[in-house]
Amino acid sequence: MRPLGIEGAWVDDPRVHADRRGRFHEWFRAGPFHELTGHRLELEQANCSRSSLGTLRGIHCAAVPPGQGKYVTCVGGAVLDVVVDLRTGSPTFGAWEAVRLDDREHRAVYLSEGLGHAFMALEEGSVVVYLCSQGYAPEREFGIHPLDPELAIDWPADLVPELSEKDAAAPTLAEARGLGLLPSYEECVAYRRRLGAGIRGEACASW
Repeated sequence: MRPLGIEGAWVDDPRVHADRRGRFHEWFRAGPFHELTGHRLELEQANCSRSSLGTLRGIHCAAVPPGQGKYVTCVGGAVLDVVVDLRTGSPTFGAWEAVRLDDREHRAVYLSEGLGHAFMALEEGSVVVYLCSQGYAPEREFGIHPLDPELAIDWPADLVPELSEKDAAAPTLAEARGLGLLPSYEECVAYRRRLGAGIRGEACASW
């Protein structure tokens, strides 16, 4: 795993073993994850979506605390996966970073609590699976319009984005900030520190 340009986000480039029978790779390992992030990934929910070509899902986020960390990969087809910094006070507030996830390179992206997530299907029937640190709670969920001109995300120009009604009605980044929906950078970082402190506390208790 290596960090992306947005603090709190990482990408995993796994070693893929291939032979005449097919391919094998480890798409998640707790040890390296803990070493880099400072905490465990507490799995509360696992999601799977299948999307037609051009489907654009997101930008989705959850209020912090507890937020929702996500570990995302593509097991069929290909998607453009985008992490957006929605944390007010962050040095990269409003910035985004895109990673191609597909069933050839088998990259995975982890985005910690407070970061926004979206992806667009680059192939028909693309399948994305993701591990979530918290379950879906509609009262804590909010969205940002993925075509917000202020964000200016570079979605593929040759595809017509297909949005859900909910995502199409989502506010812009500026509107969401005005409504008080966005988490602060300080509270997101503090929450991750508490997650790490919980692990250290467990270790001490076992001594």
